[in-house]
Amino acid sequence: MEERNNKITSLNSEQIDDLADLFKIFGDQTRIKIMMILSEKESCVNNISESLNMTISAVSHQLRILKQFRLVKSRRDGKMIYYSLDDEHVQMILEKGIEHICE
Repeated sequence: MEERNNKITSLNSEQIDDLADLFKIFGDQTRIKIMMILSEKESCVNNISESLNMTISAVSHQLRILKQFRLVKSRRDGKMIYYSLDDEHVQMILEKGIEHICE
């Protein structure tokens, strides 16, 4: 616990801004829904937009934001681009958030 507190108290102003921006990204229902879909399996924009009953353009816009903040990553397979969560940290943030609200 002490080591974790040291990490928190040792953040500089820029890192605190970055952390605040990260939590802002998690503050959007659509982005949360997209990340929850991607936590289950890799998916393309078409499948995500169909699952959420949204336009491809709207989903692409949100994916661009998530990618910019390194919350999702993409890979190309021919003409298709598949998205997944960037790493286990993103999965863990989602899981901890769900755990917290379900307590």
